[in-house]
Amino acid sequence: MTAEGTDIVDGAPPVLAEVVRSGFVESRHRGSLVVLAADGSVDLALGDVTTPVFPRSSNKPMQAAGVLRAGLDLSGERLAIAAASHSGELFHRDLVRRLLSEHGLEAGQLQCPADLPLDPVEQETYLASGAVRDRVAMNCSGKHTAMLAAAALRGWPLDSYLDPDHPLQRLIHRVVEELSGERVAAVGTDGCGAPLMAISLTGLARAFRFFVLAAPGSAERRVADAMRAHPEYVAGTRRPDTWLMRAVPGLLSKMGAEAVQAIALPDGRALAFKVEDGAGRALGPVLRRALDLMDVPTGELGRAAVLGGGREVGEIRAVF
Repeated sequence: MTAEGTDIVDGAPPVLAEVVRSGFVESRHRGSLVVLAADGSVDLALGDVTTPVFPRSSNKPMQAAGVLRAGLDLSGERLAIAAASHSGELFHRDLVRRLLSEHGLEAGQLQCPADLPLDPVEQETYLASGAVRDRVAMNCSGKHTAMLAAAALRGWPLDSYLDPDHPLQRLIHRVVEELSGERVAAVGTDGCGAPLMAISLTGLARAFRFFVLAAPGSAERRVADAMRAHPEYVAGTRRPDTWLMRAVPGLLSKMGAEAVQAIALPDGRALAFKVEDGAGRALGPVLRRALDLMDVPTGELGRAAVLGGGREVGEIRAVF
C-alpha cells in the first residue's frame, strides 16, 4: 500500500487533507495515520503512529468490554449504546432511561455533564419542545449508565465510579492495555468526565483488530457484534459511523472527538488516524481516502463540500 505527498517536513506530520475554495488551497490539515494488514503488520504509516494520543470516544468499545468483564450482562442495542457517542435522538434517550430503570438507577446518578443532543437536527426539535440540557441527552450517557450499572452489580461505590482508582476504571485500564498491546501512557479526563487512557494510533488499530477477530461469545466480540448489528445506537441516523457500518458488512467503526477515527474489517485489517489540529471537517475525506487504499468502497461517504453563497465552490480533499 502506498500514498503520495506524505513526507514529514521539519518534524511536522504530513498534510492529510486540504481545503480548496474556488480552486485555491486556503487551509491544510496535518495528521498521522496507520493501516494494519490482515496479519496485524503495519501496511501503511503516515506521520507518527507510535507516540500516544488520547483516542477520546474511539476508546468506548474497550470501555464497553470492561463493563462486560465486570459481569454486566448487556446485549443488542443496550450494549451498542454502552459503546456509543449517540446523537441524543429520542430513541437514544428512551433507551438510556430504560437502562437506568432496569438497573434500579436514576438519571441524577449519572456524572456526565448535562448537554443538548449532539445531532443538530435533533437539537432544534429538542429545544423547540422546551427541553433543556440534560444528562440523558449527553452523547456519553449510555456509557455512563453501563458503568454505573456494572458498579452497582459488583457492589462497588457509585458516587466515585469515574475515579481512575475505582475498581471498574482499573479494570478498564487493564482491558485497554491488553487489547492495544501496550502500556497506557497517560490517564486524563474525557469531555464526559470519565478517565481517558492514552495509547498510540498503532495500539488503537490493534485493539479494533482484536474486537473483530475475538472468539464468539467473548466480551470483545459481543461488543463488536452489537455495534455492527445496531449502528444507529452507536451514533445516530445521520452519522458517518452508522452509514459506514451499514454499508460495509462486518466493518467496525468508532470516531472520537478531536478528529480521531478507528475502524476494523472482519478479515483483521484495521485503520486508525488523528488529524493533528482536531478539525472534524477533515475526518470524512481522510477516512474515505484511507478506505479507498484498503479497497473498501465508500460511494459518496466522506465527501465534504466547501460552500460559498450557499452553493458548492470547492471541497475538502485528502492528499495522500
